[in-house]
Amino acid sequence: MMRWPTRAALGMVLTAQLLLTGCATTGADPRDPWESYNRSMTRFNDTLDENILEPVARGYQTVLPDVVRKGVNNFFGNLSDVWSTVNNALQLKPRETGESLARVGINTTVGLLGVIDVASDLNIPRHKEDFGQTLGHWGVGTGPYLVLPLLGPSTLRDTAVLPLDWRGDVVQSLDSSVSVPLSVLRVVDKRANLLTASDVLGTAALDRYAFIRDAYMQRRRGAKEAARYDAEPQERYDLPEGTPPAPAPKP
Repeated sequence: MMRWPTRAALGMVLTAQLLLTGCATTGADPRDPWESYNRSMTRFNDTLDENILEPVARGYQTVLPDVVRKGVNNFFGNLSDVWSTVNNALQLKPRETGESLARVGINTTVGLLGVIDVASDLNIPRHKEDFGQTLGHWGVGTGPYLVLPLLGPSTLRDTAVLPLDWRGDVVQSLDSSVSVPLSVLRVVDKRANLLTASDVLGTAALDRYAFIRDAYMQRRRGAKEAARYDAEPQERYDLPEGTPPAPAPKP
């Protein structure tokens, strides 16, 4: 049976898709044809963040000592390495797959379920991958930029495969009495880790929305996809179907 966090998240994704059907594709950036909707959803998410998530994250950071928060972060990092191992294997990356598997084995055992990141101390790097990146590795483009309710920045490709990423999430495989509080703790821990960056971003970026969008889209393109993006004509999602693609920019 599908667990509550998955049902809720799927509902949010479907809501976003329904909202998009009524949005005009007037974005100036070809990667962001739904800019009007995306900016509105970003303001909605920012309001929730400012009034709920950020205060909770600051309290979490204040109350818990650094060593405890570091352990929590390591624990969730170890869980994410499990799915990264699968996706590195699907991308046929033997070295990355072996190192990810080694990280999980070492941190789960010697590192006390990942609370202590022994693998990093042994200079075994983390290769974080999800199924959206796996599709990108095999040639599937990101598609247009899309901001989801509560979940934040995404792309059409990554939104489509969210159910698979949730399925591969170890937390979601647990009983709801454990998975729900762990999911909440993970969100708070992730937001606490971003407090300094968000403070700097709020004062430095002239257009915070555009800065986050550009950084996210660049990060979501893997090395192979980025090379294709630079070499091939650029697909315009904001033009009528059948319009010839624009030539790739000259270096």
